[in-house]
Amino acid sequence: MQSNKFKFIDLFAGIGGIRIAFEQFGGECVFTSEWDDYSQKTYKANFDDKHKINGDITKIEAAEVPDHDLLLAGFPCQPFSIAGVSKKNALGRAHGFLDETQGTLFFDIVRIIAAKKPKAFLLENVKNLGSHDSGRTFEVIKETLTRGLGYKIEVKIIDAAHFLPQHRERIVIVGFKEDVGFNFDELLLPEKGQRLLGTILHKTDGTEPIFAWDEDRYFSHSENRVPEKYTLSDKLWLYLQNYAKKHREKGNGFGFGLVYKDSVARTLSARYHKDGSEILVYQGEGVNPRRLTPRECARLMGFPDKFQIPVSDTRAYRQFGNSVAVPVFSVVANLVSQKLQVKHKTRAKK
Repeated sequence: MQSNKFKFIDLFAGIGGIRIAFEQFGGECVFTSEWDDYSQKTYKANFDDKHKINGDITKIEAAEVPDHDLLLAGFPCQPFSIAGVSKKNALGRAHGFLDETQGTLFFDIVRIIAAKKPKAFLLENVKNLGSHDSGRTFEVIKETLTRGLGYKIEVKIIDAAHFLPQHRERIVIVGFKEDVGFNFDELLLPEKGQRLLGTILHKTDGTEPIFAWDEDRYFSHSENRVPEKYTLSDKLWLYLQNYAKKHREKGNGFGFGLVYKDSVARTLSARYHKDGSEILVYQGEGVNPRRLTPRECARLMGFPDKFQIPVSDTRAYRQFGNSVAVPVFSVVANLVSQKLQVKHKTRAKK
C-alpha cells in the first residue's frame, strides 16, 4: 500500500465498490454522491466519513465539490439527444461539449471536471456502452473527454473472471490531464477461471466464519447449512425449467444458469432478487437449487466479509448486482495511483 495520499470524489457511488479499491492505495475520499437512500444506508454502514453523503448529483453545484486529484464515477448510461436539448434550452443554450451531453447524467460528470480540473478521472460502465446508439453515445463521450475537456484517455474492457468466479465485462475509461504514460497494457491480469464458485459459497463443513454483523441471517451455524428460504420453491423451479425448455425449442439461449462448485457464474444482475435464475446453486439430485445469499453475492463481487449489509435481501441483491467487481478496480487503482504519484514527484523536482 502506498503512503502518499491523493484525494478523490466518489460519484454515483452505489455502495462504495470503487472507493474500496482506491483507498487501498492511499486515496482519501473527500466527497460522495449517491441518490438512492438504501445504497446510502449501506455506504454509511461501511465508511466512517466526516463529510455527508450528497444525494442527486444534478442538484449539486460544481462549486460545492471540494478540490480533488481524482474523480471516480460509475455512471448510468443514457442516450444523448441534441434535438431534445435544443427544444429545452432554446434560450441561453449551452455550447460545445456541454451542449452535446446536456440532459444526461454524464453531463454532471463533465461539468464537475470542467470546473474542478482534477489530475485524473476513472469512469465505469457496462460493456455495451461502446455500441449504445450505434456507437454514437461513446463517440460523444470520447470527444467530450478529449477535445472538449483536454484529457488523454485510455479505454479497456475488463472481465471480472480474471479475479472472481463470475463473467462480468465492464468498460473502464481512465483520463489524465497531462500525459503521465498511463497505459492499460501495464495491467497484470491473471488467467481467467482460476477462481471457482466454491471459493465464495458458504462452507458446510463447520468452517464458515461467524460475523457479529451477519449472525445467522445468511447461514445457520448450528445446522451448518444455508437457510431454507434461499432454496427455490417447487412452483418457481418448475416455472424456470419450463421457461428454459420453451426457449430451447425455439432455438433461443434463454434459461437459468445452474452452477456448481467448479463453475464460473454468469453476470450477477440487479434483477437477481426476482428469481435468481442467472446463478442457481446446485444442491444435489432431487433437491431444488438455491439462490446465492447476499453474503455470497458480496464475495462474488470481491467485497470483504467485513463489509456490512444493513438492508433487506431484495435491496442487497440490487446493490451488489449494480456494483463493481472490487478486485478489478484494485489493479486499476494501483496503476492509476502510481501515475498520480509519478506526476507529483516530477513537479516537485522542478
